Amino acid sequence: MKNIIVTALVLLTLLTTGCAGFLDEELKSSLSPDNTYTSTYGFEVGVTGLYMNARWEYDTWDGVPAAHGACPYEVLQISTDVAATGFGDGSLVPFENMSLTPSSSYVNSFWNWSYSLIANCNQILEYSENPNVRWDKDTDKIGFQAEARFFRAYAYRYLIYLFGDIPWVDKVQKDFKLDFTRTPKATVLANMIEDLDFAAANLPANPDKVLTGKLTSWAAKHQLAEIYLMANEPGKAETVAKEVIDASYFNLTTERFGKSKDKPGDAFADMFKVNNQNRTSGNLESIWVMQLEYNTTGGGSSSLDWTKRAWVPRYYDVPGFILDEEYGRGRGQIVGLKWWMDNYEAQDMRNSEHNIKRDWYYNDPSNTELFGTKAEITPIMWEAGVLCPVITKFFYGVSEDPSFNGNNKDRLKFRLAETYLFLAEALILQKKMPEAVEAINVVRKRSNATPATTADMSIDYLLDERLREMVGEEQRRFTLARLGKLYDRATKYNTKMKNMERYHELWPVPQVVRDANIEAEFPQNPGYEK
Repeated sequence: MKNIIVTALVLLTLLTTGCAGFLDEELKSSLSPDNTYTSTYGFEVGVTGLYMNARWEYDTWDGVPAAHGACPYEVLQISTDVAATGFGDGSLVPFENMSLTPSSSYVNSFWNWSYSLIANCNQILEYSENPNVRWDKDTDKIGFQAEARFFRAYAYRYLIYLFGDIPWVDKVQKDFKLDFTRTPKATVLANMIEDLDFAAANLPANPDKVLTGKLTSWAAKHQLAEIYLMANEPGKAETVAKEVIDASYFNLTTERFGKSKDKPGDAFADMFKVNNQNRTSGNLESIWVMQLEYNTTGGGSSSLDWTKRAWVPRYYDVPGFILDEEYGRGRGQIVGLKWWMDNYEAQDMRNSEHNIKRDWYYNDPSNTELFGTKAEITPIMWEAGVLCPVITKFFYGVSEDPSFNGNNKDRLKFRLAETYLFLAEALILQKKMPEAVEAINVVRKRSNATPATTADMSIDYLLDERLREMVGEEQRRFTLARLGKLYDRATKYNTKMKNMERYHELWPVPQVVRDANIEAEFPQNPGYEK
């Protein structure tokens, strides 16, 4: 798949932005939608562009139209019960001290990124209905439509979580529109469910028969389980989650695998080692993997995903430390909160030294007095992101450049453990506690944790377990918002949330959107009206 992403990036940019000044006028017109979306090959390139567009959610300084800033993913971790700012990156601070406004950076960039992806999906869906398209196979049209409808729902998911009621746009906007209105959340969710039902019915079922990184019907059903939960339909979420779990293709990782299997580690840590994310490496827990591999045609650049840079502390600022290839040049932009790091049992695999690095040893051989001894982590160091415990999921090294910024591993987007946790959530909401215990204990058994009991079952227990399993992977803000727990848990566990109010559970609508919408009322979210 990676070998056509570069072509797709150029085509996607030209088709959706016009890219003024990038290429001469003649070449722009030669790559118009009218003469590109005419054959299976044209749609193949365009749909591959959707995968590229989707991974821009992690973009930092890559120079693409949807560029976010230093740490877009991390803005969904702070202001929750997971993490606080360490280094205090300027793009993150307003979202922690609650000074965000309708003009704040990520307010605009997530809105723009989501609707950019939606526009690309709508374009593919519209042009695929042209009766003159030359399809190689009878199934090509419906297959491309299934991918486009998956990604359209994927983009709307971000908008619903962040902004609430938002315009539902399912057609190409050929004329400049100045009268958008806010579609009720329930209507948008119903439309997303329709899209994902279509995708689940028409995407390939066998993950071993598709290109690495491509969607299957199971990815659509995994996402559908979450959307049903968002729509307060836990019974339907239970049904589709069980369909994924009962499929014969996926298993929780319980044995060592991959190139590092003979080195110190464990089965959980192996899933996050370089080159261990895809099924081709033996990772049968993965349902959908975003392709970000370093130094690969069509893979990620050093500026695409800075998750490592955000989580890994600035240890090299401490005398006695030098840059280490394994950890790289982290910036400590966010730091994990102590409460959940202390919320593991000692024997829990996810608590092992291979999954949470708690001990730091001086590594500068020129400092003979300190070399090899254990460094003390002070509260000030922890809070500032200088030296602190850190999850190892985002460790990534480049031997020729220990200061490498990126986290260019392929990224586990959907994996089976989360499907079990969606199932458990659906069962708890239906008060089917014995069945919820059974679902959660499948995940806990893999990690050698003490089995949960019916007395344990609650939404808060589920949220704790999601942290133990999914910390750093899930967009924690979204999980808490879905369950109505964002304000309660953030203010309980995160001392930097003293300025948080309940209206902060949504972001403001970008001011530029409201200013441009001069022919219809477009109300601001409560709390941000000034």
